[in-house]
Amino acid sequence: MRGQGTGDREEGPNNLYLKNGNSYAIEIGVKKLGIFERLEAYDHEQLILCSNRQAGLRAVIAIHDTTLGPALGGCRMWTYESDEEAIEDALRLARGMTYKAAAAGLNLGGGKTVIIGDPKKDKSEALFRTLGIYIEALNGRYITAEDVGTTVEDMEVIRLETRYVTGISTTRGGSGDPSLVTAYGVYRGMKACLEEVFGDGSIEGHTVSIQGAGHVGYHLAEFIFKEKGKIFVSDIDDKKVGKVVNQFGAIPVNPDEIYEVPCDIFSPCALGGILNEDTIPSLRCKIVAGSANNQLLEERHGIVLHKRGVLYIPDYVINSGGLINVADELEGYNRSRALKTASKIHDSVARVIAISKRDRIPTHVAADRMAEERIRMIKEIKKIYHSHPGHP
Repeated sequence: MRGQGTGDREEGPNNLYLKNGNSYAIEIGVKKLGIFERLEAYDHEQLILCSNRQAGLRAVIAIHDTTLGPALGGCRMWTYESDEEAIEDALRLARGMTYKAAAAGLNLGGGKTVIIGDPKKDKSEALFRTLGIYIEALNGRYITAEDVGTTVEDMEVIRLETRYVTGISTTRGGSGDPSLVTAYGVYRGMKACLEEVFGDGSIEGHTVSIQGAGHVGYHLAEFIFKEKGKIFVSDIDDKKVGKVVNQFGAIPVNPDEIYEVPCDIFSPCALGGILNEDTIPSLRCKIVAGSANNQLLEERHGIVLHKRGVLYIPDYVINSGGLINVADELEGYNRSRALKTASKIHDSVARVIAISKRDRIPTHVAADRMAEERIRMIKEIKKIYHSHPGHP
């Protein structure tokens, strides 16, 4: 992405671009910057280090931007090799959540918690309750949720100490498994893509190749099946593939051959980094639209897809149904309302496509720009509010 008159810094959720004379250059070696320099470079608002020896807690809470509302982002537990790696991951993930919430039209900012530890061995009630106390002390600036290495049960322990937690079980009034809402958002985004490429948003008669038959892939296949689309499916788990084949008439494909299947839509719903120099030349599709996170191995691969004429929809735009689902808990969870909000992912995808065409840029750059434009707009509105006579 290259800046075009939008200020001294332009950044996407995975990259930082700094003004260098009359051009923009990506900052290499950001890890060499000091903590405060790094916060300033990424425009982060706050970084909280949480430590309690008795509870075995070593965690980082990163709050990136609260322009749109309180920061919401999951709690990740991982065996980081260093404190530095944990901090960098928290900052990167929090920034990504800002863009995801902005693109989804939510009134939320981006944040993230990372816990340094082995999720298989180091969990305890004391650890999560202590983290809950730290979150409560932020008085609503940050709201946590389930993420890699944590579970719904862990969130319920955190909830003993703070109300600022989402992703709890349906038995306690939470949203439970977000897979259905995530899949529905991807399905709605696909229809926007079909409208652009084929002039008609109906999936009937079109072929969708799904990589990954987990919870999201399964529900996505069901939506496609109900609209009379043809489905190819692959997964390393034969049982998951068999379920989709038996229930929705999908055609099974070897995982190594899924990229080569002739189709209208290729839908990655499993691992990240699958769009790269090895796989892109094999693709025989017109659209890439799926739920997997970080589908591009590198940003340049988004440019490669653009040049090949493949319409790629960035994952954080089309898979935001999961965030929408947990965000709905903040109003008292209602599945119908969450699905209705997720249906608007269709409009978000359409806007990404429109910006891409307007500015003649790849869609992964257009998605960043869409999110940034919304944040800038709200910042300007708040300037008016704060300048109003009599405002404290």
